[in-house]
Amino acid sequence: MTKQEVLRKKSVQILEKIRESLEKLNERMEIMIELQKHGRRDVQPLPEAPLDVMTLLSMPDHLRKTAMTVCRLGRATADEVAQQTRRARAVESAYLNQLVIMGHLKKERKGRKAYFYVEKEDQG
Repeated sequence: MTKQEVLRKKSVQILEKIRESLEKLNERMEIMIELQKHGRRDVQPLPEAPLDVMTLLSMPDHLRKTAMTVCRLGRATADEVAQQTRRARAVESAYLNQLVIMGHLKKERKGRKAYFYVEKEDQG
């Protein structure tokens, strides 16, 4: 391989890394815009709240969408979240339970229904 080919290959790798970084930045900007659309409480949460902006940004896209929907709804069942996200109820149920296990959401049963919500600091 010639020196010129090595340089060309390295340049392509650098450009690919730049493209990936720009895509990640674009995704994060879209999240910030979405959070701002739905009120200041989502943009500036209580200190050490389970779902602050940085926590949301660090989540995989599929969990972030579910978590942001619960934030908007306040308290919701898997069916209500699925209606908002346009995903299957079973899929949302799995994502919601994963967020509970991770400690980002709380779950409360009332009869046969399970409600998911973000626990606010200093409740009770």
